[in-house]
Amino acid sequence: MNASQSAKGDILLVDDTPDNLRLLSTMLVEQGYEVRSVRSGKSALMGVQAQAPDLILLDINMPEMNGYEVCQRLKANPETQAIPIIFISALNEVFDKVKAFTVGGVDYISKPFQIEEVLVRVENQLQIQRLQLELQRSLEQERALNQRIEQLAATEERNRIARDIHDSLGHALVALNIQMETALTLWKDNPQKAYEFLVEAKQLGSEALQATRQSVADIRFDPLKGRPLEAAIRDLTEEFRRTTNIQPNCTIQLAQPLSNNLSTILYRIVQEGLTNICKHAEATAVTLHLKSSEQDLSLLLQDNGRGFQLDQNRSGFGLQGMQERVTMLGGELEITSQPGAGCQVKALLPVHLV
Repeated sequence: MNASQSAKGDILLVDDTPDNLRLLSTMLVEQGYEVRSVRSGKSALMGVQAQAPDLILLDINMPEMNGYEVCQRLKANPETQAIPIIFISALNEVFDKVKAFTVGGVDYISKPFQIEEVLVRVENQLQIQRLQLELQRSLEQERALNQRIEQLAATEERNRIARDIHDSLGHALVALNIQMETALTLWKDNPQKAYEFLVEAKQLGSEALQATRQSVADIRFDPLKGRPLEAAIRDLTEEFRRTTNIQPNCTIQLAQPLSNNLSTILYRIVQEGLTNICKHAEATAVTLHLKSSEQDLSLLLQDNGRGFQLDQNRSGFGLQGMQERVTMLGGELEITSQPGAGCQVKALLPVHLV
């Protein structure tokens, strides 16, 4: 509905009988509607093209072009097909009513009509149209909001990875610098020992370079590569098995498909968790459960490795990355670990992000 028009709506009357037009027009104008009247199908089509109404009251029996044909032409045009059309006709056979609905009419009023009936049917159709427009606006706003959320999440993910690169590379460079300084100190008095420190420094440099390349690749590419989350995680656990010779006990039960953004973040959480286990846990068994319901989505990642003292390792890069990702989604993260007792990571996420 056009905001410049009457608040109650713009109605086009189409009838070849002047008395019907005068009666309907007077009645609708008194009720606050903006009304235009034409006496032929051809004029109706021209009037709609000039300014699309909110509703059309259309007579069936007219010379040259009847109401059925007018309706068919309007419904065949993408620009006018959404305009609701109420047929008004003296034809009262079931066949005529069925045909009216078949060609695209939304309602049918038989002549002679009652004014109260016309008003009720007109307002009913205009109210339906208002609700449809509100729904369409809401859906458009929701789509725009979802796109914005995904953009912000993607930006946050890139920022987080950039921080990881900065932090991990900083630690690696500090360690590398210590090795190099020690080698320089020992170079004259103990060349063999100095050489050993240089070898370790080279290894540290190679590892830092590889980690940086991987992080840059994570920023540039979609880790899911178009795959569903279930398939991507199965590939991840298979890669983990090939590296560690441990086959994770993996269970994935999703009640509904997840958005690409949420799937990507969950994949990253699992990826970081498995990477930590591979590097530090010395585990022999790993359990991974991912389950969603109508209320929430839960993730459990557990190993039987050597564990650690949580208050001393809470800021570790992998744990910090998991915490940031879960917090970004409005969820909760619980990490349980003790030396010699393995580690358990639980994440609970709100279902509205699915």
